[in-house]
Amino acid sequence: MKQSTFFQTGKFFLSVVILLSAFQAQAQNLPGGLTTQQVNAHVIDPVQLRGSLSDGNEQERSMPFIFRPQIKFNALPKLNVNAFGQEFHAKIKDQVTGYAMQLRQNGAPLYTLIWNFSKTPTDGGQGWKLDTRMHVASVSKFITAVAMVKLLDSKGISLDAKIINYLPAHWAKGPKVDQVSFRQLLTHTSGFKTGTSSSNYTFMKQVVAIGALTNGSYAYENLNFGLCRLLLAVINGNIPQNFNVGPITDQVWDIVGINAYKQYCQTNIFNPAGVANASFEALPAFKNALAYKFPNLNQAGWDSGDLASMAGGAAWRLSVDDLLKVMDHVRRRNTIIPAGRAQQVLDGNLGIDQAIPTPAGNIYNKNGRWTSGGRTEQSVIYFMPNGMELVVLVNSPISVEGWSLRGIVKDLFIDNLVNPN
Repeated sequence: MKQSTFFQTGKFFLSVVILLSAFQAQAQNLPGGLTTQQVNAHVIDPVQLRGSLSDGNEQERSMPFIFRPQIKFNALPKLNVNAFGQEFHAKIKDQVTGYAMQLRQNGAPLYTLIWNFSKTPTDGGQGWKLDTRMHVASVSKFITAVAMVKLLDSKGISLDAKIINYLPAHWAKGPKVDQVSFRQLLTHTSGFKTGTSSSNYTFMKQVVAIGALTNGSYAYENLNFGLCRLLLAVINGNIPQNFNVGPITDQVWDIVGINAYKQYCQTNIFNPAGVANASFEALPAFKNALAYKFPNLNQAGWDSGDLASMAGGAAWRLSVDDLLKVMDHVRRRNTIIPAGRAQQVLDGNLGIDQAIPTPAGNIYNKNGRWTSGGRTEQSVIYFMPNGMELVVLVNSPISVEGWSLRGIVKDLFIDNLVNPN
């Protein structure tokens, strides 16, 4: 009996030693300077994000709009900038908590509108400024698309290459996943279809195991762009595709994917554009907007929090000025991607919602919307003809009807086209 107890005790201590050795080996092999403590503390699916909805789940409502009689243009028309700006402000000023907008041409300010509160008096009172940051939600997808195009081009990988060669090796892959290309992710035609806003690591792993059952058909999914952060980490060499250290493997993959994506975008997109410290959460060093209902009824605003687990499809907190700098550099400065390549991104609808033909030429947009309990952050970027770019950030719904921000901009752009002098 004593001998049996002795051997059992010995086996227990041997197991402990083996377990400790395994954790030590894991720590030595963790990429990116991670520690086991950091990995064990990481939360893949934060509770505070589970009730939030992105623009993919929102039904857009068109604002009632009556167009002027159609003008016959004797040459390529141009935008009546002053009329456009004045009418935009008149349409929404009494229908929002606050907003900031700027239109630039070739990177230079052309028209600016700033209205009301980014934080209402209930929250201390803070007016909107062009450098006020807010979660731009799905506008983040345009940033992700540019990052992926830049990275793939630098590695000689085609947009039509299949993503299965870069997904985590330990993931199960369901039917048709081997058919999904990078281009399909960036145009929402991958065939992954969930009908949700989710794109945390565990959720994406589960969906990939089910498969891309409708490959080639359109379905707006945050997951398409969330996967890009993991693919980027593998292609960029931040983590080997076959990385596996047992029980903590998924947590490591999630942390590395988030950090790799954030660092790549900061280094290769934001830094060249002169945008410092882009983040997934509100930073104390910057002015930050809160989200409100409309009307806000003196209720406290909402800070949507750290959105890192949504990185790729959402998450970036940026200002009007930040976004316009990036758009300028992407489109014409050749500091991020070549200008010709940028036009291919727009024409290919990579990270873009709509390419709308107008008498003046195509206008391209990407909108973002993030809501919880009616409190709303929304944004839109537009690439317009004649070297113009526009950004609008709004920290509430537009009217009690929830009018479409990008629809208002589109209607007013078309309605204010005039013959050139």
